[in-house]
Amino acid sequence: MFTSFIPVLDALPQRKSPLMERFAALLEPKGPTQVEAMAQESRAITRRNFGRTMRLFAPLYVSNECVNNCSYCGFSRDNASILRVTLTVEQVVREAQHLLEQGFRNILLVAGEHPRFVNDGYLEECIRALREVVPTIGIEVGPMEAPEYERMVKAGAEGLVVYQETYDRVVYEQMHTAGPKKDFDWRLACPERGYEGGFRRIGIGALFGLSDWRLEALRLAAHLEHLYKHCWKSSFTVAFPRLRPAAGGFQPMTAFPDWALVQTICAFRLTFPEVGIVLSTREPAPLRDALAPLGVTMMSAGSHTEPGGYTGAGSEDLHLTVRGRRVEAEKSAENRAEGQFGIADERSPQEVAGMLRTRGLDAVWKDWDPAILAA
Repeated sequence: MFTSFIPVLDALPQRKSPLMERFAALLEPKGPTQVEAMAQESRAITRRNFGRTMRLFAPLYVSNECVNNCSYCGFSRDNASILRVTLTVEQVVREAQHLLEQGFRNILLVAGEHPRFVNDGYLEECIRALREVVPTIGIEVGPMEAPEYERMVKAGAEGLVVYQETYDRVVYEQMHTAGPKKDFDWRLACPERGYEGGFRRIGIGALFGLSDWRLEALRLAAHLEHLYKHCWKSSFTVAFPRLRPAAGGFQPMTAFPDWALVQTICAFRLTFPEVGIVLSTREPAPLRDALAPLGVTMMSAGSHTEPGGYTGAGSEDLHLTVRGRRVEAEKSAENRAEGQFGIADERSPQEVAGMLRTRGLDAVWKDWDPAILAA
């Protein structure tokens, strides 16, 4: 049985470990000269631990069906007017083949939480269908029990991504009004269950724009510190996604400006020299270009956040879901499934790789193969 992070979280910010005291000091208001010094040190630490590499990955959305009501999410079940679809395993393979042709060897399977459509049997089939051609497969789906995670690992998945969304209990309750995601503590323990299930790489994060950014970052850092102590056989990545436009029109509740994102990335790099830091296409291209050398080690590129977004797969089965029931939608060649959120950086994978080269960084499409474990 794993050691719970809950007592540590509930004691913050009043009671902090020595490491978190130092981390909190890095988030205090700084002048431009101080932030620049942090950025220079962050860049040096990143080069020392990761060289000049940048891992590239792509999300592959398999379903936008969901039983949860999350105020900020385009997939929320309250959004009854959006077009939904769950791809067949064959359609998932078609989407993956497109990504392989683009150069990707690291694919993250993403889905809304709906056990009728996206259960462990379905995901297992998808993973098994891809594992011979996709060396690195991760999942970002509804939380599971440890034995279910173990089946995902045995099927061929090696990475688990689960964002708490917000570590603020009060805000979390306000944002999640229905569905299994309402259970804050259940979601909070998801990384530990994934570790029990055998995932070698675990990604955590918070959705910035829901609560005070400094407190959110502190709680996220404390969670990471806890995982390093108790789940030490896995490697970790951390992300700081900012709210983006999505169906439902939800607006950010708090500010998280560019300068705060820079300071947060540097604070994590200075505190956790070996953690992977992820930057998605939620951020605009100029900002991603500037942030790439400062501490980021993993970027998505050419992303779509809707099922079938890369090839149009599943377009013949688009429908509405109203009060849990399927409602047929008017057929149109222009129709497409709703995305989880709008992306900001619409450049192709090749353009992103070219940008990295101009900054002296090497785009890494593949850095893992199951044969490593077989050997």
